[in-house]
Amino acid sequence: MAFARRRLQLGALLTLGPIIPAVLWWSLSRAPAARHQDGMAIEVSLGSRELKVVEDGKVTHTYGIAVGRPSHPTPTGSFRSGSIDWNPAWTPPPTAWARNKEYQPPGAASNPMQGVKIYFQAPYYFIHGTNDPGSIGEAASHGCIRMTPDDATELAHLIEKAGGGVPINISD
Repeated sequence: MAFARRRLQLGALLTLGPIIPAVLWWSLSRAPAARHQDGMAIEVSLGSRELKVVEDGKVTHTYGIAVGRPSHPTPTGSFRSGSIDWNPAWTPPPTAWARNKEYQPPGAASNPMQGVKIYFQAPYYFIHGTNDPGSIGEAASHGCIRMTPDDATELAHLIEKAGGGVPINISD
């Protein structure tokens, strides 16, 4: 009986051992940007169509953005910036709206990703420069956050300078 109990305890320990650090890491990596008083964070307001860079608790940059249209809303919640692709190509995602779209090479005028692509919810949601700067201030994207190419490039440099992975809080 004692042997069976020890075996059960060991099994539970071996099962939960790797899970606890993973859950802790996940919860900390998705913590709201408001908790990060030091360092850099990004605050996005879908309603006001603004992206703000907060450094050491102070807003240092404010950018106009385009957000997802009602049929393809931008996800809300807490995220973390991921990899940054400079001068990205555009490959149509495997979704209905992109069914008849074609691959666009880096720098092509018809490439909707201009300058830079910053992942925040892989594989299909990014902050990126746009080939349609007139859409800034509108609900015009398929869920991504669009910026002018110059603004997106400046933001990517700020993210890199801050270490590459910064909290992003997206709210209505």
